[in-house]
Amino acid sequence: MTEQTLGRLAEESWGRFADHDAMYYEGVWHRSHELAERARRMCGGFVAAGVRPGDRVAVMMANSPEVPVLYQALWAAGAVVTPVVFLVGAEELRHILLDSGAVAVVTSPELEATVRATGVDIPVHVDTAELERAPGHGPVARGPGDLAALMYTGGTTGRAKGVMLSHRGLWQVGKAVWDTSYQEGKNRIIVPVPLSHSYGLIVTIAWMHATEPQHAVLMRWFDPGQFLKLAAGQRVHYGTVVPAMLQMLLAEPLESYPLPELSHLTCGAAPLGRSLLEEFERRLPGVRILEGYGLTETCAVTTFNPPGRRRIGSVGLPLPGYSITVRDSDGEAVEAGEVGEICVSGEPLMLGYPGSSAVLRPSGPRWGSLITRICRAIGINGFFVLDQVECRVPRRGCGSG
Repeated sequence: MTEQTLGRLAEESWGRFADHDAMYYEGVWHRSHELAERARRMCGGFVAAGVRPGDRVAVMMANSPEVPVLYQALWAAGAVVTPVVFLVGAEELRHILLDSGAVAVVTSPELEATVRATGVDIPVHVDTAELERAPGHGPVARGPGDLAALMYTGGTTGRAKGVMLSHRGLWQVGKAVWDTSYQEGKNRIIVPVPLSHSYGLIVTIAWMHATEPQHAVLMRWFDPGQFLKLAAGQRVHYGTVVPAMLQMLLAEPLESYPLPELSHLTCGAAPLGRSLLEEFERRLPGVRILEGYGLTETCAVTTFNPPGRRRIGSVGLPLPGYSITVRDSDGEAVEAGEVGEICVSGEPLMLGYPGSSAVLRPSGPRWGSLITRICRAIGINGFFVLDQVECRVPRRGCGSG
């Protein structure tokens, strides 16, 4: 049986293909074997710096080739990746560092002042140059149930709180995302979503499951005009977006860009209005928007519209590994079209929140469930359509019934 740990997955992915152009960033292609070697050296650098299995290490950087390499290096070292959105201020960063128990921070020069302003006395690695001076190091032993990532999320529930995600959960969801979305020969992707978000994190893990060499065009951050120039210039096949990005793209002269090879864009992280989808596809008739639904607690993706099988207006089919039921307040299943609590169950669910007793653990042959939101859900041939009326995010879990 395959070992479902991310350090081992990273090592396997590094040697799966011949050397190739793997990542395009700000005018430069980075080769796959170069990135793999950098990850091995960074892993050695973390081990030499005293990072031990289970230690939390915060990564606060804008998108760059170093970010996915750092994630792989930390998993290989047995550490827990703690991504931080580069826009947070010193006060919020201080909360995250103290709450997570981070033993170190990796950041970029332009963000060093913010990190120092937290006053938290832990090592700060400004860029990765020093870490990369170490000899290469292979993955250390970890278990599938061990903590792999501590993602901080706020949203409607107040101040950012950590979400504990296991190696097994992220490994399984990453593979399910790859298996569900993969189309042979479509191997050029554009990525403007932040890799510090759970959406971006699972994209990097899906790459590690790739069955053919991938060529990623990574954007530091989203700019609609630059997105279109890169998509046309690099002849991308697919990409990752959020609804706000689609709205901004509609303000651009879409029709003037040659995009004959762009087949689809995956869209998540926020509700997608049907009118927005239809207007975008009207103006770019060769492109399909594939909507998904999930949250950090479900390793970013719970449902997805597979290529060639989508249902417009739905958030798709449950991802392999997850089952979804809609229940009333007594835990009984409701009829299609009724308001209920969407309960997700499956092995990849979060381990829980740090310091909370509400940890989801296996119960007999079944796994505990998580209420993700309360709204009207309609199941049509397995697809889920969510009506945003009365929608809210609750704070409690639900039984495994």
